[in-house]
Amino acid sequence: MDLNTPWIKWLEKEISNREGWGVKSFDMPNSKHPRIEEWVQYLRDNIKEIDEETYFVGHSIGCQTIMRFLEKSHKNLKIAGCVFVAPWLDLIGLAEEELEIAHPWISNKIDFDRVLDHVGNIVCIFSSNDSYVSEEEQKKFEDNLHAKIIIKQDMEHFEEVKRIPEILEVLR
Repeated sequence: MDLNTPWIKWLEKEISNREGWGVKSFDMPNSKHPRIEEWVQYLRDNIKEIDEETYFVGHSIGCQTIMRFLEKSHKNLKIAGCVFVAPWLDLIGLAEEELEIAHPWISNKIDFDRVLDHVGNIVCIFSSNDSYVSEEEQKKFEDNLHAKIIIKQDMEHFEEVKRIPEILEVLR
């Protein structure tokens, strides 16, 4: 996840300004060529405190990472929820190099039941004109993870978006 994305900076500031709330963000390793094992292990190594009040917020491939982290977590781990921005299980419109990077993430399926063992409240925020994430992804998240779906108009892949107030509404 690129922590320079405007909405991520905005969200960090908003959360930091709320009494009793904490925020932890990660610059994921090798972000130009993300690998599943490396990213999931990075979360394992860097997330020390998780409880029933914890929310995960992810963007794009970060959503995949969070799901895979939860899928492999101890069966007793419970969190409050997840907010996924531009999540995907399959992608469209990729160049050949991007497809090569995405292939392991697409072909190694996620055990949704294991994810749901840890979290029941999942909200997915999609854009009406995302050139990487098709409308079909919305139904997959709704069906497989019982996610609440929010569709924002003309936000593309959310890389230039300055604010996503719906995230704060979920976290309240």
